[in-house]
Amino acid sequence: MLTNRQLFLHNLGQTSSAPMMLEIVRAEGIYMFGPDGKKYLDLISGVSVCNVGHCHPEVVKAVKDQVDAYMHLMVYGEIIQSPQVKYAERLAEILPEKLNTCYFVNSGSEAVEGAMKLAKRFTGRSRIISFRNSYHGSTHGPLSIQGSEFYKTAFRPLLPDTYLADFNNIKSIDLIDNKTACVIIEPIQAEAGVICPENDFLGKVRKRCDETGALLIFDEVQTGFGRTGFMFAIDRYGVKPDILLLAKALGGGMPLGAFISSNEIMSALITDPPLGHITTFGGHPVCCAAGLASLNVIIKENLAEGCNSRSVLFKNGLDHPLISEIRGEGLLLAVKLASPEITRFVISHAPEYGLILDYFLFCNDAFKIAPPLIISPDEISLALSQLKKLLDYAMISFKMQ
Repeated sequence: MLTNRQLFLHNLGQTSSAPMMLEIVRAEGIYMFGPDGKKYLDLISGVSVCNVGHCHPEVVKAVKDQVDAYMHLMVYGEIIQSPQVKYAERLAEILPEKLNTCYFVNSGSEAVEGAMKLAKRFTGRSRIISFRNSYHGSTHGPLSIQGSEFYKTAFRPLLPDTYLADFNNIKSIDLIDNKTACVIIEPIQAEAGVICPENDFLGKVRKRCDETGALLIFDEVQTGFGRTGFMFAIDRYGVKPDILLLAKALGGGMPLGAFISSNEIMSALITDPPLGHITTFGGHPVCCAAGLASLNVIIKENLAEGCNSRSVLFKNGLDHPLISEIRGEGLLLAVKLASPEITRFVISHAPEYGLILDYFLFCNDAFKIAPPLIISPDEISLALSQLKKLLDYAMISFKMQ
């Protein structure tokens, strides 16, 4: 009889030649547990998904209650479903006034796809500006505007009329002109190694979009729901987009994405043609119930604000000769090491020290720290202790002592 490990390799499509290959049978709070009972401290939150931790009791209850009521009923937008309505209302309450109309989808990639179509439909233009070292998903539309040729070239031809600008380079925003439908930007470039905006760069992009009539799209798929110490990065930087993209933590551990805009802009998808964007499972009622419960936990427990003090604990506590820099805001941190080789070594050996770490797509000399926002100071102390042991092991292995 084949083991789960063998079946995993034989029957599941793989994303790389060297998957992590950890088997997990249970997860709770900030921990994941293997079949042998070993527990792993999750320092990446399923890539910024599990902001309130794994299996938060309020989220689990919301899922169970909704499953007892109903699951899938009809394609999105045809039947009034209470979980969708309540969640959209709650999001509108905490977002800027003009971000009042939510279109639920299944994932971040689909949110990007929908927003690109919406911008083209509303403006009547085709040009899309994005930024080098940005990541917006891996379906054909998002791949077309992704900021790395390495991941794009094997799948060309992609969408035409897309252009790359340089993040934090004021001269590059001259690319935005009266033929531009939209500018899509991560307010903090996550996969670039957590690069934050400087010198009011986001405000200057906003001003240029206003001058040219282009729509500004903020991709907050990774930065949303308290991750950067504010509920959203738009609160941190005080710049309001025309369209906001959400996913990952939006579903509280369930698959959910959304693009959010004003009623005026979103109405462009209703006619000429009708069904301008459509999805079967987007806004699944169980996912919306989970997401709303998760958001309420973040608000009730002040997890966004608490993120800042926890960030300080990590930054002050990560003192090691291998670390040359720690970048980031809140609990979205990039820990820069001496070389890409050492970074790969540290990430691959992290499970041996009871830790789950992750790579950045466009920054090969740093690892990611983005734990659930519920992580306690004592748990941070444990994580720091294990990280230092892991880094000491890396120094010995690379003969750096």
